[in-house]
Amino acid sequence: MLYSALINVMVKAARRAGRSLKRDLGEIEHLQVSLKGPANFVSLADKRAEEMLYTDLEKARPGYGFLGEEGGQREGSDKSHTWIVDPLDGTTNFLHGIPQFAISIALAREGTVIAGVIYNPANDELYIAERGKGAFLNDQRLRVAGRRKLDECVIACGLPHIGRGNHQLAQQEMAALQTRVAGFRRFGAASLDLAFVAAGRLDGYWERNLNSWDIAAGQIMVREAGGTVSGIQGNDDPLQTGHVVCGNEFVHGELIKILKPLGQ
Repeated sequence: MLYSALINVMVKAARRAGRSLKRDLGEIEHLQVSLKGPANFVSLADKRAEEMLYTDLEKARPGYGFLGEEGGQREGSDKSHTWIVDPLDGTTNFLHGIPQFAISIALAREGTVIAGVIYNPANDELYIAERGKGAFLNDQRLRVAGRRKLDECVIACGLPHIGRGNHQLAQQEMAALQTRVAGFRRFGAASLDLAFVAAGRLDGYWERNLNSWDIAAGQIMVREAGGTVSGIQGNDDPLQTGHVVCGNEFVHGELIKILKPLGQ
């Protein structure tokens, strides 16, 4: 498949950093049994991947701004373009040797995301999307699932853990939905949850308290696959609020109706 020059730049950077992470994943198994444990190793893997991405993207598009999970905001001479990058989304999965993690790269132009790449090097799944050009998984065109009955839908969510999030609200949300849906899933990598919705593997997904680098590439992926994405208010921007709800138009609307009143 022929990609645009922009997507080619993003894919090349993601694949190179992905090779590094895949090698590091192979070391995790050995580190699990050490007294020191793998946490410091993973932190280094994360930072190394981000520096590789920054180097490759800066070389290909000099002057673009860069917002990364590890290094924060790096201003560029081109104020209209910013890369939004998570070098290792699903760090806890990676830490435990679970192959559900991804590199997420998005490009924003004047504050609007125009392209996204999500790459899981563990299984070589590459998701791409470009504004107005559709979304693809390894060259196959993506469409969101078409189910219109909530009781037939599998929905993914985020679950707050120790030291993070509103546990009581999360429990209320789960209780409100668990008698309405066919199943819940919690995979632990927001970018891949969004990509799975775009691919029709999941019917919907919601999560609170995310960062822009968790959402940016996945958001355009879902929209280019024909889905609807918003914050939990229904008309707000997840990149601003950090809360995301998505699915086809029906599933998105049903999730908003249930979730929105709980958070008020």
